[in-house]
Amino acid sequence: MDKEAKTTATRPWRVGATTDLPHDRITVERFREAFPRARWSDSLNAWFVPGRTAERRISRWFAEVEAEADAFADEKGRDAFAFDPIESRYLEAATATFQIRTPYSRSVIKEIREIPYARWDVDRRLWTVPYRSFEDLRSRWPAIEAASERSEPEARRARREAIKGTEEEGLSKARTRERRRKRYPVPAHDGPPFARAIGTHVGVVCFIGTDGVLADRPTVSAFYFPATESVEYVWASWRAGTLEELVTTWPARTPPNKSELDRGWWMPTLEELRPARRDARSRRLAKERKSKDRSSNERTANRRL
Repeated sequence: MDKEAKTTATRPWRVGATTDLPHDRITVERFREAFPRARWSDSLNAWFVPGRTAERRISRWFAEVEAEADAFADEKGRDAFAFDPIESRYLEAATATFQIRTPYSRSVIKEIREIPYARWDVDRRLWTVPYRSFEDLRSRWPAIEAASERSEPEARRARREAIKGTEEEGLSKARTRERRRKRYPVPAHDGPPFARAIGTHVGVVCFIGTDGVLADRPTVSAFYFPATESVEYVWASWRAGTLEELVTTWPARTPPNKSELDRGWWMPTLEELRPARRDARSRRLAKERKSKDRSSNERTANRRL
């Protein structure tokens, strides 16, 4: 690159914007075609594009390149699906995306959320997955389909009938009752801070307070974590964290150690906060949707009066 071009590109009074590019020849050539006045700056170690609207034009160009790459990846995914399709009553290959409708299942949700670009469509009550994520979808589909079949009403009913009157049924009902109480055992003399996101054996929660009621060790060990004989536990009430609380929680850098696991609570890691944030976002969207539907129904009723 000639010396004059370098000097011109790095004049401090010139108006423009800089950008980094991937180190591949084709991308650089396309960039030079789109921005013929762009010059490489050794001092800035970046490409400089002159002009007051340079930053906006560069952003638009990157968006177009990304859209082209996505379109190419989608087309590649369509071809792969056409060559080796997934046959399932839970999956529909629509024009723009795959559409997944399954019975409610935590296992299904967990699997789908691991697929890149998967999105929950609140209005249609289904998951959408772009064709570019077909290989990820294919690798997780056996687990998704198996969990969906286990969650069908007939399958659930059959399992309930199979354990009816057995000890397993009693334990299942006891677990459900205990979960609904929204309480958690904490050491009486080493309790967690209140009103902030805390990691526990039942997920990330926000503790509200405690009345000092003792938690019996058999219940602690049966439903929460192995109780330590030398520790006295009390029940603490909890609630799910709001999206704002979870987003502003600074994650721990390391997973909980053995003493924290034995204690029953710890500062949550990013891996723990992510699903909690997704759940909080889903709760907020559901609440907004319900509020919107209620307002719409009220307006309709008022017009009829």
